[in-house]
Amino acid sequence: MGAPEPATAISGGRRLVHSHAKECDIPGTVDLSVREGDDTAYGQALYPVPAEDPNDPLQWSPMRKTLILVVCSLYSFLSNSALLGPSVYIGIFAAEFNTSFTEASNLISYANLAFGFGSLLLVPSYHKFGRRPVMLGSLILYCGGLLACSQVKTYSGLMAARVVHCFGASVCEALPVQLVNDIFFLHERGKRLGYYTVCLCFGATGPLFAGYMLNGGHSWRLFFWVEFAFGAALFILAFFVVEETLYHRKSPVDSSSSKRQSSENSEEKSVAVENTTPEPEAVIPPRKTFVQSLKFWGVYEKDADFFMMIARSFTYFLVPHVLWVITTYGIYIGLGALTFNYIFPIKITAPPYNWSQLDSGLIAVASFLGYLLAIPFTPSSDRLAARLTRKNNGIREAEMRLGVMLPVMLLAPAGLIVFGFAAERDLHWVAYFAGVVMCNFCSYFYFTFTLAYAIDSYTSNISEMLIAMNLGKQAISFGMGLDLLDWVTQHGYAVMIAGVFGAILLTNNLALVVFMLYGKRIRAFMSTTWLARVHRESVREVATH
Repeated sequence: MGAPEPATAISGGRRLVHSHAKECDIPGTVDLSVREGDDTAYGQALYPVPAEDPNDPLQWSPMRKTLILVVCSLYSFLSNSALLGPSVYIGIFAAEFNTSFTEASNLISYANLAFGFGSLLLVPSYHKFGRRPVMLGSLILYCGGLLACSQVKTYSGLMAARVVHCFGASVCEALPVQLVNDIFFLHERGKRLGYYTVCLCFGATGPLFAGYMLNGGHSWRLFFWVEFAFGAALFILAFFVVEETLYHRKSPVDSSSSKRQSSENSEEKSVAVENTTPEPEAVIPPRKTFVQSLKFWGVYEKDADFFMMIARSFTYFLVPHVLWVITTYGIYIGLGALTFNYIFPIKITAPPYNWSQLDSGLIAVASFLGYLLAIPFTPSSDRLAARLTRKNNGIREAEMRLGVMLPVMLLAPAGLIVFGFAAERDLHWVAYFAGVVMCNFCSYFYFTFTLAYAIDSYTSNISEMLIAMNLGKQAISFGMGLDLLDWVTQHGYAVMIAGVFGAILLTNNLALVVFMLYGKRIRAFMSTTWLARVHRESVREVATH
């Protein structure tokens, strides 16, 4: 980040940052040209334009922002590991509850569905009542569901408890994106979303931990006890760290226009007054104290229509950029979280491999390795976009970050081919690991940068967009995981995984080329539609998309 230029606004010993960046006529096209007095990053002005108020989340200290991101990312890791960890227990559940493998796998599939559809209620709630109280409440529900999982004695009881803790945690995938949007500038979002994505993806290692608990001679119930303990600790940390980030920033355009109008009126009244009366300086409010920041009540958005927000969120399925994020997340979650975790334990414990049930969760090592290898590329989209912006005379286009995805576009489909044929022909177990590593390495790029692109490129109510994203991706992944074992039994591993799923994933990945070539035209067209007008009118946060 470039060194910020001197600024005059001081609050509590901390200098407030300034910027004159502005969005152009087409959403997703931003003028980041630097003017005198602007703070800069990569030689470009900061966007969104922060208010001269230390309570504006954009003005918070880097440490405060980082702690909030850490808490939200840990929540995503824990909730995803709790969702996926029991996949290694499918055989145990089937034997203990006297059900089929397909019925036992529904303990993951239906929990996954609740994980997505819970956002239909919780996201409008944090928009209506604030981010902080909803996050704390969801953690309580999450912990309560996990505690119930450790105590139940029946299949139906375990299913109900799984749905409860996954419903409670469903906000963990929308809230980090919302908070990144609330507290970080445009040039920071790609990297910060990447850090969140790392934790989301590492949640896929849940089966590894669950398997090793079995290896230690412990019951499957211990897994839920451990998740509960970490969840309770995270609740305490969140209570002291996560401050309310809901903030309404006055539009810079409105502010400047009101100043011009005020100036014109004063000129008409008296030239003498203009010459003798100095312009009053803006009064900077004090920063909230630590105790004041702990308050979790008092936020109530009267203008936020709870049920209209739910209904309006479905219109985002018609926005191409958002739809691409939905299909990307849905397909990759359906593959990585469900397909790999369903197929590998069943294949590897049968001849010719004959691994023990205790080691069947080791496929999570391949998932971890794939994501780990991708982490060094986290800042790549921000850097590429900054470089292309400089070449474009300070004008930033949303598509400028997409180029980093080109090298990995075909890698994931190739990984599915490797995994599918390994299962079909009983190849060496390394082939399974190689396919998963290839797929998950690619998925990290698509998870992180399609999401950042969608947020950059469309004037939207972020809360409503996130509802659509969560509903869509979980519905797609649920559809890919439901009756999966019956599909591969009937059609074969190569046909379903390498053929059908591979073709679906390839089609989704190739959409990258369409958005790189025609993304701006799509944005320009969408900005003129009735749909865009509906979404613009619902936007409450100024310049935060």
